[in-house]
Amino acid sequence: MIRVTIWNEYWHEQTNDEVKKVYPEGIHEHLKKVLGDEEDFEITTAWLEKDEEHGLSEEVLNNTDVLMWWGHMRHHEVKDEVVERIMNRVIFGGMGLIAMHSAHYSKIFKKLMGAPCSLHWRAYNEKARVWTVAPLHPIAQGVPLEFPLESEEMYGEYFSIPKPDDIVFITWYKGGNVFRGGCTFTRGAGKIFYFHPGHETCPSFYNENIIKILKNAVRWATPGIIPDFEGGHFKEPLEPEVTDRPPILDDMKK
Repeated sequence: MIRVTIWNEYWHEQTNDEVKKVYPEGIHEHLKKVLGDEEDFEITTAWLEKDEEHGLSEEVLNNTDVLMWWGHMRHHEVKDEVVERIMNRVIFGGMGLIAMHSAHYSKIFKKLMGAPCSLHWRAYNEKARVWTVAPLHPIAQGVPLEFPLESEEMYGEYFSIPKPDDIVFITWYKGGNVFRGGCTFTRGAGKIFYFHPGHETCPSFYNENIIKILKNAVRWATPGIIPDFEGGHFKEPLEPEVTDRPPILDDMKK
């Protein structure tokens, strides 16, 4: 069973009527529904104001294999101690992280990237076309070589991220911009996937190809067998202490 936690600010859906029409129960609940038909996914949700720890206590994170993150306007309100907790779980515990849309500017994504993660953007929702440029990558399995998005917020280069492990998808926009919109990274024992679609007023999370990509990403980011770490160190020495080494021979000293 793959344990997935979907995190969402859950602010726009409660304050903006246009967003309510697209995601009436919140982006997190919609994603839970469209991903929940996978029998081996066990999905829980959390949001910014769920509790004092934003629904991301140590207990929750220790029982999460993959954390999916959607944020936009309230990145600064996520507590630093929670961000540190997530980072340690990714690096030392191997928890996967899927950063969606404006999560490129979240505290946790910028901290893991060690970069500003800024980009060019245009609020006008326009037609886009997603190109699969690494079709053999596990995240791209079953995904067409290209597919349209009828309406999406423009994100364009330059995207100030470190060099990705793989660029799986590149998106072209009607306005002429292009964007490295599907990138993978490794940090410690954890795998990270950034994927750009998902502006709150656009129905991208209803698109069957987007859903397929997210399902693939969850499976790809799921941790394997992780060494027994404690506080970033192995609990036991890698080799037993050797006390019976033979003395150096005299002729080896010459």
